[in-house]
Amino acid sequence: MSPGEKLDPIPDSFILQPPVFHPVVPYVTTIFGGLHAGKMVMLQGVVPLDAHRFQVDFQCGCSLCPRPDIAFHFNPRFHTTKPHVICNTLHGGRWQREARWPHLALWRGSSFLILFLFGNEEVKVSVNGQHFLHFRYRLPLSHVDSLGIFGDILVEAVGFLNISPFVEGSREYPVGHEAPCSHALPQGLWPGQVIIVRGLVLQEPKHFTVSLRDQAAHAPVTFRASFADGTLAWISRWGQKKLISAPFLFYPQRFFEVLLLCQEGGLKLALNGQGLGATSVNQQALEQLRELRISGSVQLYCVHS
Repeated sequence: MSPGEKLDPIPDSFILQPPVFHPVVPYVTTIFGGLHAGKMVMLQGVVPLDAHRFQVDFQCGCSLCPRPDIAFHFNPRFHTTKPHVICNTLHGGRWQREARWPHLALWRGSSFLILFLFGNEEVKVSVNGQHFLHFRYRLPLSHVDSLGIFGDILVEAVGFLNISPFVEGSREYPVGHEAPCSHALPQGLWPGQVIIVRGLVLQEPKHFTVSLRDQAAHAPVTFRASFADGTLAWISRWGQKKLISAPFLFYPQRFFEVLLLCQEGGLKLALNGQGLGATSVNQQALEQLRELRISGSVQLYCVHS
């Protein structure tokens, strides 16, 4: 995308809910809108060196007692001589006939990317880009509304997508835009307005910058993430840098979500759901902003203001 080219508005209906980063296991969350054919759940993480087993459960509810039905139970096991995966369904408190898959493409101490692709009659599971198994539903997919992750696993990210990008002919999954790009702010910014930027960090990132510019191309405020030294900073229009004291939550080939909340006298920043503080900008300057400018080592999927 050329520096002067505008980024067309991209509908983010393909994103069910914001991605979750580094949740504490055991972890249970609601799947917004439930499950139906075409939806996809992405799981990124690491198998600990001493792992015995972990499980990913697509549940019909999240109660502890009675235990909810589990439409799809995905259970890698590492403590046996031949690591394998068990899949099953829990209905009415009883496990059904289990299915076993050998040749598990997961290893202790290794990172992984697992995709659960939900079709009309079965779920397909890929591990590290390779198809691994498919499991035919025994309970209606429409009953599933919760995701549970348990056991020996370090979860880095959980993503929820409305339409699988691998469905042939699908038009609802947008094509990512390479930075740099810009997004018009025809009426400036006002208190209560939220800017949302969602995207993917590239393989070998150098920096990521979000700046707000007025009609004279001045940038009263800029947010910058520097991958070389792992720092986050606000940059003033005169080039002054103010470091943000917060964890660096950008990772190569990981999804991210940046939120900028406009308030009286400044902007609040959140990254992947975590507040990172604020910067001061007078209200007159905020009202005169006309362009959101994004550059750096990222691919953009959604820009809203």
